[in-house]
Amino acid sequence: MKRILFAASECVPFIKTGGLADVCGALPKEFSKEEWDVRVVIPNYSCIPEKFRNQFQYVTHFYMCAGNYIQNKYVGILKYELDGVTYYFIDNQEYFTCDTPYGDIRYDIEKFVFFDKAVLSMLKQIDFRPDLIHCHDWETGLIPVYLKNEFQADSFYWGMKSIITIHNLKFQGVWDVKTMKGLTGFSADLFAPDKLEFHKDANMLKGGLVYADYITTVSDSYAQEIQTDYYGEGLDGLLAARHFDMQGIVNGIDTAVFDPATDPVLPAHYSVRNLRGKATCKKALQQELGLQVQSDVPVISMVSRLVGHKGIDLICESLDNIMRTGCQLVLQGSGEEQYESFFRYAENRYKGRLCAYIGYNEDLAHRIYAGSDLFLMPSRSEPCGLSQMIAMRYGAVPIVRQTGGLADTVRSCQMGQEDGNGFVFANYSAFDMQYVISQAVELYRSDLHGFRRVQRCGMTDDFSWNVSAGAYEALYENITDTSR
Repeated sequence: MKRILFAASECVPFIKTGGLADVCGALPKEFSKEEWDVRVVIPNYSCIPEKFRNQFQYVTHFYMCAGNYIQNKYVGILKYELDGVTYYFIDNQEYFTCDTPYGDIRYDIEKFVFFDKAVLSMLKQIDFRPDLIHCHDWETGLIPVYLKNEFQADSFYWGMKSIITIHNLKFQGVWDVKTMKGLTGFSADLFAPDKLEFHKDANMLKGGLVYADYITTVSDSYAQEIQTDYYGEGLDGLLAARHFDMQGIVNGIDTAVFDPATDPVLPAHYSVRNLRGKATCKKALQQELGLQVQSDVPVISMVSRLVGHKGIDLICESLDNIMRTGCQLVLQGSGEEQYESFFRYAENRYKGRLCAYIGYNEDLAHRIYAGSDLFLMPSRSEPCGLSQMIAMRYGAVPIVRQTGGLADTVRSCQMGQEDGNGFVFANYSAFDMQYVISQAVELYRSDLHGFRRVQRCGMTDDFSWNVSAGAYEALYENITDTSR
């Protein structure tokens, strides 16, 4: 039996701020319990809901040092089992008493340096020797560095492999070298340009990318994009040099949670074989959000953070032209103040045709997916994206820009491809986006049969975690193959 340890800063259902938590919560459950022993370790944040924290079991504790700034720190190990997966929680009140996993970057860097060394240090304490540690994003970037350097003095760690997954290259954990030396206890030679040094500072993610045995990203297109200057965030040279040790594996979605045939928050249920319930969901959404109840008017929706790289600026630039197509527009999300203000104003301008829900409501998000005909996602960059997959599962045809995971999951139907499941534009351009929106609206209005074909193609695509788990199984087998 192969033993795998997931190390991450967040994990569903305990703590979530983004898609990383979904991956670490869903993927470990997909592996065969007869062939794989997959466990997960995250910090024991005080903001984890009490209904879970009250069930955590104490395993052991010890004291640990790293650099000069981390001396004789308490490390508690707690354990909890859920859905056949064992979860460990690194406990330290000084570092993990918080309302949210992230805040001040200097403080975040210190607490994740502590976490990374504590993860490796706990393994002997709990007598669990993984064949491979799967690290996620910059918060766990120093685990491969510690593993290949300081911990090689102990034979317990010999032969242990590591993978690091890039969920979003924009976030790297960068701070000055002097402070990082004091935190980590690393020798000066590790802060060289071919190791952790990055523009005269120290970079935790870069350390992981240098020392991990393999690198993954959350879509194949994103794996290619980050080897270029435009998407590479200053690490494109390193990633290009390691391209033989890197691949993209698209994330999945929980198809039991996102299922229009059983979703308990929907006013009606439906499936790809019987779409009548979707019309009921559309009418109910229009009533709930104060839109005119019109079955023949296409509803375009967005569920997104209101930030620049999500393409919100393109929508602001072309909103009037989008509304001239005769559609209704529904938006749910929060983010930058300029965008929140813009859409509040736009809602007043287009009363009955546009609804801007500033904030996030999970149940409403499900009803938006179900009640929409089209789903807009014009991202400047999108490592994977889950919303387009959820939208297709609910029969909302996606309109996306051709980037990252959007390019890997949405197939253009504009050229008449029989297997097209959405509408795609390539250039990051408001004109190109609104042209494709007009194509989608026109198909809905003039050829409902053709629109249904595209809709059903998306609903029948397999976006479950089974596909991703199979790819990771093959990768884990290859990396841990001792005959190589």
